Amino acid sequence: MSTTSAPPAPLTDQPLRGLALIVGATLLFAYTDTANKLLVTDYNVPLVMAVRYITHALLMIAVVAPFQGRRMIQMTRPALVIVRGGSLALGSLLMGLALQRMPLAEATAIAYLSPVLVILLSGSLLNEAVSPAAWFAAGLGFGGVLLIARPGGGLDPLGVALTLGNVVFATGYNLLSRVLARTERTLTLLFYTALFGAIIFGIMLPWTLYGQTPTALQVVLFLSLGVSAGLGHYLLTQSYRYAPAAILAPMNYLHLGWAALFGWVIFGHAPDAIAIIGIALVASGGIVSATMARRRRARAREEVAAAPEETV
Repeated sequence: MSTTSAPPAPLTDQPLRGLALIVGATLLFAYTDTANKLLVTDYNVPLVMAVRYITHALLMIAVVAPFQGRRMIQMTRPALVIVRGGSLALGSLLMGLALQRMPLAEATAIAYLSPVLVILLSGSLLNEAVSPAAWFAAGLGFGGVLLIARPGGGLDPLGVALTLGNVVFATGYNLLSRVLARTERTLTLLFYTALFGAIIFGIMLPWTLYGQTPTALQVVLFLSLGVSAGLGHYLLTQSYRYAPAAILAPMNYLHLGWAALFGWVIFGHAPDAIAIIGIALVASGGIVSATMARRRRARAREEVAAAPEETV
């Protein structure tokens, strides 16, 4: 297989577009988590993950491959692509196991320590400027997480440990998304994400293919996992082409709001007043991040426009 591909679309400075893509991605991720939680009540986690990734991979082959051809499988940095795909698969496994033991909103809140780590690491690892506004936005989001999760609130210790393991893998996945956006096409990254998950969990199928006969609703949930997860990760990967990781990370916290809403509607876990304040802080972090980024770009354009006049 050739590892030389046509150059991907270049990175551009369009943070509002990147943030809009993140909003869609977080909604789809919250739906995926909700469907996962519904399914892992009756089925083992590796089986649910196998159906999710195999469905995703088959959809890519059936729908995308006829239009993309060999471009879909061509990589420039295969080692990093493999590590990224493996990180997501392992993180998904740990999150599925955590959802067997924890409420949706609390598990999601702990998982969203990952965007804080992305902000902390993007400066040193990705050479991206981390402004005071980004730190402030991250602080708002982290404070919201603390209010929603409220440490010491009787959460299952093993569930917390599994979710923290997911945080580690999710941080690596998000950082690699930004790194690989410079050299790889979005659909290529999406395909290999699905392929690696399908292989990892497909190998486990002979030992995990058991459980009750699914109902019609469960069949729909199983099949929709690949669609929602695949489209969500497409939007997430595409967003990194338009904005730095430090700008996008705070907006990832919207996933918490969606998770709280789905937890309330589906599982009857209505957020209390403190949790609502936490969700508001999370949303505020994203707004601050977008607003400050827009102001910095406007000032930069003004400085560039004024520079020739000063040198005349």
